[in-house]
Parts: sequence; C-alpha cells; structure tokens
Amino acid sequence: MPRQQQPARPARRRSYDQYCAAARALDSVGDRWTLLIVRELLAGPRRYTDLHADLPGVSTDVLASRLRDMEQGGLAVRRRLPPPAAAAVYELTEHGRGLLPVLTALARWGAPALAERRPTDAVRAHWFALPLLRALDGLTRHGVVEVRLEEGEFHISTGAETSAGQVYGYGPAVQPDACLALTTDVALAIGRGDRTLAEAVRDGVAQVLGDGPLAAELRAGPTAARLTR
Repeated sequence: MPRQQQPARPARRRSYDQYCAAARALDSVGDRWTLLIVRELLAGPRRYTDLHADLPGVSTDVLASRLRDMEQGGLAVRRRLPPPAAAAVYELTEHGRGLLPVLTALARWGAPALAERRPTDAVRAHWFALPLLRALDGLTRHGVVEVRLEEGEFHISTGAETSAGQVYGYGPAVQPDACLALTTDVALAIGRGDRTLAEAVRDGVAQVLGDGPLAAELRAGPTAARLTR
C-alpha cells in the first residue's frame, strides 16, 4: 500500500520564549541577514534583485525567507510600483523604520572593527551612511547632502523634519543642497568620533561644495551652528 501522506505541520514561530524586551526584539530581527536587509530598505524601496545584488553572500532562498518573515512580522511590505516601472518592491513599514536608531548604534559600536579592510570584504558606498548619520544629526538646516566617496555616492537628509521619514538614499541626489566629498577613511574617522566634520573640513581632508545655508552649516559643524543660532 502506498504510504499515506501526513498533513504538513504548521511552522512554529521561532522565539526565545522569554518575557524580556530584548528577547522579543531578537525574535523579530535576530536571524542572520535580517538587520542588513533593514539597512538596505532604510534607504528606500528596493526590488528583490537589487537587494540580492547589494547583500553579497546571501542566498536567494535565505533572502526570500527573511523577506517573508519581515512581512509577517510587520517590518516590511511588498507592493507594485505603478507604470511605467510596474515592478514589485519591498519597503519598510513605520515599525521597520523604527529600527534606524538600532542600526546607527550598532554601526557606532562596530566602527572600530573597520580599522583594517580584509581582501574579501565587499563594499557599497551607501553602507557608510549609518556611521555618518550621527555626525550630521545636529544639523538644524533641512535639506539633502550628497556624499561622494571613492566607492560612489549616496545622499543624506538633514533636519528634524526627516526624523520620521527616509534619512538616506542610494546614489547621487537629484537636487542636493550641499555636497560633501571625502575619503572612506575620513568618513569612518568622523563616524567613530575621532574627528568632527568641521575639523576634517578645516584640515582639508573633507570638502563641502555649495553656497547655501546647509553648506555653510556643514563647514561650521553642527555644534558651532547651534551655538550661533
């Protein structure tokens, strides 16, 4: 007799089963790759193929599984862009965007480990947005700063109005209010807090382009700008 097929058991939700806020958070984002997917989506909606390209080392099966888990957990949604794009993209929910402070704190904690770049390390320009966000957090002028590194460009939104929205994005800005050109090493030093942006500009290792108020505040530095208001 053919063996009767048993009904599939429903997948059990992975959990630490601990009544602890940290454990509950890790139930949602503790799996490998999840927080790095959040890092990518913090820069805006992305297609599956783009996510896979900017997450070197993740398999297609794991990426698809993590995205499903994020949808089920209310961290991300999948939607279709209107024509002419007509492509499906993933984007963070408000709940998912709430992980920004977690990622910036994690980037600050991990920055000293970037003292030496290994030959096998992949790199993308927008990965340096997280270390720089803390340095630009005190800027009072609302606008967009285009950051230019050897690896490419990304852009950061400044000002209190951006706290609940998208704070950085891929590639050059459409209409930047200021441009910041510096090396990766200088960006990391600023992100670690080893030097301020104003010091980097003064020492000639960072260049601010632009004549508007945001460019002037970048040259002066967030702290100096607050003191002169």
